[in-house]
Amino acid sequence: MKTNQTELMEDLYNLLLNPATRDWERSQIRTAKIGIDSGANFDDQIANLEAILRPLALRNNLTPDVTDFYLKITNSALAGSSFDLSVHYQKDPPNQARAIFAGGCFWCMVEPFETKPGIISVISGYTGGHMDNPTYEQVVGGYTGHVEAVEIIFDTHVWSYKELVELYWQLTDPTDAFGQMADRGSNYRPVIFVANEEQRLIAEQSKLDLAISGKYKHPIMTAIEPATTFWPAENFHQQFYQKNPRRYKKLKRSRQQFLAFQRMQMKLRHGWRR
Repeated sequence: MKTNQTELMEDLYNLLLNPATRDWERSQIRTAKIGIDSGANFDDQIANLEAILRPLALRNNLTPDVTDFYLKITNSALAGSSFDLSVHYQKDPPNQARAIFAGGCFWCMVEPFETKPGIISVISGYTGGHMDNPTYEQVVGGYTGHVEAVEIIFDTHVWSYKELVELYWQLTDPTDAFGQMADRGSNYRPVIFVANEEQRLIAEQSKLDLAISGKYKHPIMTAIEPATTFWPAENFHQQFYQKNPRRYKKLKRSRQQFLAFQRMQMKLRHGWRR
């Protein structure tokens, strides 16, 4: 094994304590740990656990932290180091600010921002809910009131908040209050979370400008809400487009096709009006 035994044993212990681990996953992990603690061959127990987890792993149906563990024990190239969240917890210097946007699955909301010059960090996470430290399973299940969102830390010398809001409109369907594209449910609703009065005024004016532009046949439904605690998502979800490029390309293509079709309808509608 390329990963040392001590590290994997710590992973097993943490997964047993992790509230996001499903009961079935926990039972398999517990069996492997008990076997190792009882003197069974370490590599054999890990290999057996990998074989048991494999069917769900191949269908992308393991919980995020167990997925990270599976990638580690299979020496997958996708098993990178933990995403550095330190910038999320640091106080912003004078030339930095933050924007929080929700626009459907956060897997598709990172790359369009992160690859732009002047963007310092884009973190996937959960916000707008009513419980602390929510897990992906809880949020997707609709138990916490959170939405999937991205926290964008940007250089104010390069980007203005207004420019980021304008880019956000290009990535989402603002007429859909109940999700985005194939992502349905309250946890996927589009929201601009504003940190202060200045951001609120900019977001509201931008939304008003979009509404009176006549680009959309239906009302603009994107909510503007005060920012609350932003909880970073599990490591598996951070920079998903880099870790899972093939899967991300399919999701991105589907999203782009929908938005392109929507924009074509806008142009046709404007043409008819003329």
